Amino acid sequence: MNRVLLNNVDHADLRVIAGHGAAFGDAINQTLILPTEFEAAQREYPILIRKDAAGAYQAVVLLGLDRDENLFLDETGWNARYVPAVQRRGPFSIALQRDALGAEPRPMIHVDLDHPRISREEGEPLFLPAGGNAPYLQGVSIALGQIHDGLEIAGPMFAFFDELGLIEPIDVEIKLDDGTSYALPDVFTLAPDRLAAVTGEPLEKLHQSGLLRAAHWIIASMGNIEDLIARKARRRASLA
Repeated sequence: MNRVLLNNVDHADLRVIAGHGAAFGDAINQTLILPTEFEAAQREYPILIRKDAAGAYQAVVLLGLDRDENLFLDETGWNARYVPAVQRRGPFSIALQRDALGAEPRPMIHVDLDHPRISREEGEPLFLPAGGNAPYLQGVSIALGQIHDGLEIAGPMFAFFDELGLIEPIDVEIKLDDGTSYALPDVFTLAPDRLAAVTGEPLEKLHQSGLLRAAHWIIASMGNIEDLIARKARRRASLA
């Protein structure tokens, strides 16, 4: 990895190969999703809750059933109305950086110059001839903003859900018509009955913070497991 601060002088001719494919790290069966994306993501993917390496809750979208399987990815690209921000960001990330005057650190866009999407011959330009941000970089900025803001929200959100006892383990067992079965271990969701039972000040806090909608989006997204099964069946049939 060769991550540097992006600027329109050193990187004026930098280009990024757009689109999605296994070569760019998109052949994955789940990926991180953030609260800032729940509304769009719940229309496409099951949103599951898992624990990260440190034991903290985080949300992921389920993309496939087998290892390194993304059922939304084919030779034409990523076939869904919404692509998670961590997959849209490509070689870019946000890091806190002080300016030359030593002011408070602020989020700045960095780029990994060793990323397979980076090119100086093909792909989308990052900067306009006059130095302004090109449309592609504007889109990347939106994705990075979703990630940055979502990370700020996620910790307190799951802490509050946990405090209210809404998070519960779930057994996800999927069986295909040919008898093949899959079990997803160590996953959680939100309990609809417990959410419906929340009243008074906690309910008001959920509503005012927007977390009530986030909770409903997580719960509603579980219906997308049926669509994932259908995608899997079609993929297996096409390979038969």
